[in-house]
Amino acid sequence: MWHQMLQWQVPEVRIYYQSMVFYYAHDKLDDFINVVNIHLQPFFMQIRKGMSEDDGRTYYALVNLAETEISKMASDYTENELELFRKTMDVIIISESGFASSTNILNLADQLKTKKMKKKEAEQVLQNLVQDKWLSERDGEYTLHTRCIMEMEQYILSNYQDLVRKCNICHSLAIQSQVCETCGIGMHLPCAGKYFKAQTEPHCPHCNEFWPHEIPEINRPDSQLPSSALRERRRTSSSGTRRR
Repeated sequence: MWHQMLQWQVPEVRIYYQSMVFYYAHDKLDDFINVVNIHLQPFFMQIRKGMSEDDGRTYYALVNLAETEISKMASDYTENELELFRKTMDVIIISESGFASSTNILNLADQLKTKKMKKKEAEQVLQNLVQDKWLSERDGEYTLHTRCIMEMEQYILSNYQDLVRKCNICHSLAIQSQVCETCGIGMHLPCAGKYFKAQTEPHCPHCNEFWPHEIPEINRPDSQLPSSALRERRRTSSSGTRRR
Protein backbone atom coordinates (compact mmCIF):
# COMPACT_ATOMS: atom_id res chain seq x y z
CA MET A 1 0.00 0.00 0.00
CA TRP A 2 2.94 2.30 0.64
CA HIS A 3 3.59 4.30 -2.52
CA GLN A 4 7.37 4.43 -2.55
CA MET A 5 8.99 7.84 -2.30
CA LEU A 6 11.52 8.55 -5.00
CA GLN A 7 14.62 10.63 -4.27
CA TRP A 8 16.56 12.74 -6.77
CA GLN A 9 20.21 13.63 -6.61
CA VAL A 10 22.25 16.27 -8.45
CA PRO A 11 23.71 16.34 -11.10
CA GLU A 12 21.83 13.26 -12.33
CA VAL A 13 18.61 11.80 -11.01
CA ARG A 14 18.50 8.36 -9.53
CA ILE A 15 14.96 7.01 -9.27
CA TYR A 16 14.37 3.87 -7.21
CA TYR A 17 11.28 1.84 -8.01
CA GLN A 18 10.97 -1.73 -6.76
CA SER A 19 14.21 -3.44 -7.89
CA MET A 20 14.81 -1.15 -10.86
CA VAL A 21 16.98 1.97 -10.99
CA PHE A 22 16.46 4.70 -13.60
CA TYR A 23 18.86 7.55 -14.38
CA TYR A 24 17.84 10.87 -15.89
CA ALA A 25 19.46 14.28 -16.27
CA HIS A 26 18.30 16.67 -13.55
CA ASP A 27 17.45 19.54 -15.92
CA LYS A 28 15.12 17.24 -17.90
CA LEU A 29 13.46 15.57 -14.92
CA ASP A 30 10.16 17.47 -15.05
CA ASP A 31 9.75 16.62 -18.74
CA PHE A 32 10.57 13.00 -17.99
CA ILE A 33 8.01 12.85 -15.15
CA ASN A 34 5.33 14.40 -17.39
CA VAL A 35 5.93 11.72 -20.03
CA VAL A 36 5.79 8.95 -17.43
CA ASN A 37 2.54 10.34 -15.98
CA ILE A 38 0.90 10.29 -19.40
CA HIS A 39 1.62 6.57 -19.60
CA LEU A 40 0.42 6.04 -16.02
CA GLN A 41 -3.00 7.64 -16.62
CA PRO A 42 -4.74 4.40 -17.77
CA PHE A 43 -3.63 2.79 -14.50
CA PHE A 44 -5.00 5.69 -12.38
CA MET A 45 -1.53 6.38 -11.01
CA GLN A 46 0.66 9.48 -10.94
CA ILE A 47 4.12 10.54 -9.84
CA ARG A 48 3.82 13.60 -7.61
CA LYS A 49 6.53 16.02 -6.59
CA GLY A 50 6.86 17.23 -3.00
CA MET A 51 9.31 18.92 -0.68
CA SER A 52 10.43 18.05 2.83
CA GLU A 53 9.39 20.94 5.06
CA ASP A 54 12.27 20.11 7.41
CA ASP A 55 15.25 20.43 5.10
CA GLY A 56 13.95 21.40 1.65
CA ARG A 57 14.85 18.13 -0.07
CA THR A 58 12.73 17.19 -3.07
CA TYR A 59 10.88 13.88 -3.22
CA TYR A 60 8.65 12.07 -5.69
CA ALA A 61 5.87 9.65 -4.78
CA LEU A 62 3.97 7.16 -6.90
CA VAL A 63 0.32 7.74 -5.96
CA ASN A 64 -2.75 5.59 -6.62
CA LEU A 65 -5.47 7.98 -7.86
CA ALA A 66 -8.18 5.31 -7.81
CA GLU A 67 -8.33 5.49 -4.01
CA THR A 68 -9.50 8.40 -1.89
CA GLU A 69 -6.91 9.83 0.47
CA ILE A 70 -8.35 8.34 3.66
CA SER A 71 -9.24 4.99 2.07
CA LYS A 72 -5.53 4.49 1.34
CA MET A 73 -5.09 4.04 5.09
CA ALA A 74 -8.23 1.99 5.73
CA SER A 75 -6.63 -1.41 5.22
CA ASP A 76 -3.94 -0.66 7.82
CA TYR A 77 -5.88 1.21 10.51
CA THR A 78 -9.14 0.69 12.38
CA GLU A 79 -11.95 3.22 12.31
CA ASN A 80 -11.07 4.79 15.65
CA GLU A 81 -7.37 4.92 14.72
CA LEU A 82 -8.31 6.81 11.56
CA GLU A 83 -10.43 9.17 13.64
CA LEU A 84 -7.45 9.85 15.91
CA PHE A 85 -5.32 10.57 12.84
CA ARG A 86 -7.92 13.02 11.47
CA LYS A 87 -8.13 14.81 14.82
CA THR A 88 -4.33 14.93 14.97
CA MET A 89 -4.29 16.47 11.50
CA ASP A 90 -6.82 19.07 12.73
CA VAL A 91 -4.56 20.08 15.61
CA ILE A 92 -1.45 20.25 13.40
CA ILE A 93 -3.03 22.35 10.67
CA ILE A 94 -4.85 24.73 13.02
CA SER A 95 -1.68 25.29 15.10
CA GLU A 96 0.56 28.32 14.65
CA SER A 97 3.68 26.25 14.01
CA GLY A 98 2.40 23.23 12.07
CA PHE A 99 3.18 20.95 15.03
CA ALA A 100 1.10 19.23 17.72
CA SER A 101 2.46 18.04 21.05
CA SER A 102 2.07 14.40 22.08
CA THR A 103 0.15 15.59 25.16
CA ASN A 104 -2.45 17.38 23.06
CA ILE A 105 -2.82 14.39 20.75
CA LEU A 106 -3.13 11.85 23.58
CA ASN A 107 -5.84 14.00 25.17
CA LEU A 108 -7.88 13.37 22.02
CA ALA A 109 -7.91 9.61 22.61
CA ASP A 110 -10.84 9.70 25.05
CA GLN A 111 -12.80 12.13 22.87
CA LEU A 112 -13.22 9.78 19.91
CA LYS A 113 -16.78 9.23 18.70
CA THR A 114 -16.12 5.78 17.23
CA LYS A 115 -14.45 4.12 20.21
CA LYS A 116 -12.43 5.72 22.99
CA MET A 117 -8.79 4.73 23.17
CA LYS A 118 -6.49 4.20 26.15
CA LYS A 119 -3.32 6.27 26.38
CA LYS A 120 -1.08 3.25 25.71
CA GLU A 121 -3.14 2.36 22.64
CA ALA A 122 -2.94 5.93 21.35
CA GLU A 123 0.84 5.98 21.85
CA GLN A 124 1.14 2.81 19.77
CA VAL A 125 -1.03 4.30 17.02
CA LEU A 126 1.22 7.36 16.91
CA GLN A 127 4.27 5.11 16.62
CA ASN A 128 2.63 3.26 13.73
CA LEU A 129 1.73 6.53 11.97
CA VAL A 130 5.35 7.67 12.26
CA GLN A 131 6.67 4.29 11.09
CA ASP A 132 4.32 4.36 8.08
CA LYS A 133 5.40 7.94 7.31
CA TRP A 134 2.03 9.63 7.80
CA LEU A 135 3.47 11.65 10.70
CA SER A 136 6.94 12.89 11.69
CA GLU A 137 8.01 13.22 15.32
CA ARG A 138 10.79 15.07 17.11
CA ASP A 139 11.08 15.77 20.82
CA GLY A 140 7.46 14.81 21.46
CA GLU A 141 6.06 17.06 18.72
CA TYR A 142 4.30 15.75 15.62
CA THR A 143 3.78 17.16 12.15
CA LEU A 144 2.66 15.77 8.80
CA HIS A 145 5.26 13.69 7.00
CA THR A 146 6.26 14.57 3.44
CA ARG A 147 4.50 11.42 2.27
CA CYS A 148 1.25 12.49 3.92
CA ILE A 149 1.37 15.98 2.42
CA MET A 150 2.01 14.62 -1.06
CA GLU A 151 -0.58 11.85 -1.06
CA MET A 152 -3.31 13.73 0.79
CA GLU A 153 -2.86 17.16 -0.79
CA GLN A 154 -6.34 17.30 -2.33
CA TYR A 155 -7.97 16.10 0.90
CA ILE A 156 -6.13 18.76 2.90
CA LEU A 157 -6.94 21.54 0.43
CA SER A 158 -10.62 20.54 0.36
CA ASN A 159 -11.09 20.15 4.10
CA TYR A 160 -8.85 22.98 5.34
CA GLN A 161 -9.18 25.46 2.50
CA ASP A 162 -9.28 28.49 4.83
CA LEU A 163 -6.23 27.34 6.81
CA VAL A 164 -3.68 26.10 4.28
CA ARG A 165 -1.96 27.54 1.24
CA LYS A 166 0.70 26.59 -1.27
CA CYS A 167 4.24 27.89 -1.01
CA ASN A 168 4.78 30.95 -3.21
CA ILE A 169 8.24 29.65 -4.18
CA CYS A 170 7.94 25.91 -4.85
CA HIS A 171 4.11 25.79 -5.17
CA SER A 172 3.86 22.72 -2.94
CA LEU A 173 1.39 22.53 -0.07
CA ALA A 174 2.80 24.35 2.97
CA ILE A 175 1.95 23.21 6.51
CA GLN A 176 4.98 24.76 8.21
CA SER A 177 5.40 28.20 6.68
CA GLN A 178 6.04 31.89 7.15
CA VAL A 179 3.22 34.16 5.99
CA CYS A 180 3.33 37.74 4.70
CA GLU A 181 1.33 39.93 7.07
CA THR A 182 0.35 42.26 4.19
CA CYS A 183 -0.71 40.09 1.24
CA GLY A 184 -0.98 36.69 2.95
CA ILE A 185 1.30 34.61 0.70
CA GLY A 186 3.25 31.85 2.44
CA MET A 187 6.63 30.21 2.04
CA HIS A 188 8.11 27.01 3.43
CA LEU A 189 10.87 27.70 5.92
CA PRO A 190 13.58 26.18 3.63
CA CYS A 191 12.17 28.11 0.65
CA ALA A 192 12.19 31.37 2.61
CA GLY A 193 15.77 30.69 3.74
CA LYS A 194 16.94 30.13 0.18
CA TYR A 195 14.95 33.02 -1.30
CA PHE A 196 16.17 35.62 1.21
CA LYS A 197 19.72 34.28 1.51
CA ALA A 198 21.25 36.91 -0.76
CA GLN A 199 19.08 39.83 0.41
CA THR A 200 20.30 42.21 3.10
CA GLU A 201 16.76 43.47 3.69
CA PRO A 202 14.14 40.82 2.84
CA HIS A 203 10.97 41.83 1.04
CA CYS A 204 7.89 39.80 0.13
CA PRO A 205 8.22 38.37 -3.40
CA HIS A 206 4.56 39.19 -4.05
CA CYS A 207 3.82 42.63 -2.57
CA ASN A 208 7.41 43.80 -1.89
CA GLU A 209 6.61 44.72 1.72
CA PHE A 210 9.30 44.15 4.35
CA TRP A 211 9.40 40.51 5.49
CA PRO A 212 9.12 40.74 9.30
CA HIS A 213 9.99 37.15 10.21
CA GLU A 214 13.34 35.72 11.22
CA ILE A 215 14.98 34.20 8.15
CA PRO A 216 15.42 30.43 8.67
CA GLU A 217 18.90 28.93 8.56
CA ILE A 218 19.45 26.55 5.65
CA ASN A 219 23.04 25.48 6.27
CA ARG A 220 22.18 22.09 7.76
CA PRO A 221 19.14 19.81 7.56
CA ASP A 222 17.11 19.52 10.75
CA SER A 223 18.37 16.01 11.38
CA GLN A 224 21.85 17.49 11.99
CA LEU A 225 20.68 20.25 14.32
CA PRO A 226 20.71 19.83 18.11
CA SER A 227 17.33 19.52 19.80
CA SER A 228 17.61 22.97 21.39
CA ALA A 229 18.16 24.57 17.99
CA LEU A 230 15.14 22.77 16.56
CA ARG A 231 12.91 24.04 19.35
CA GLU A 232 14.22 27.58 18.91
CA ARG A 233 13.60 27.43 15.16
CA ARG A 234 10.01 26.36 15.70
CA ARG A 235 9.48 29.01 18.34
CA THR A 236 10.88 31.88 16.28
CA SER A 237 9.07 30.81 13.10
CA SER A 238 5.66 30.28 14.70
CA SER A 239 4.70 33.96 14.55
CA GLY A 240 4.63 33.76 10.77
CA THR A 241 2.73 30.52 10.32
CA ARG A 242 -0.84 31.65 10.84
CA ARG A 243 -2.85 30.55 7.82
CA ARG A 244 -6.21 32.23 8.48
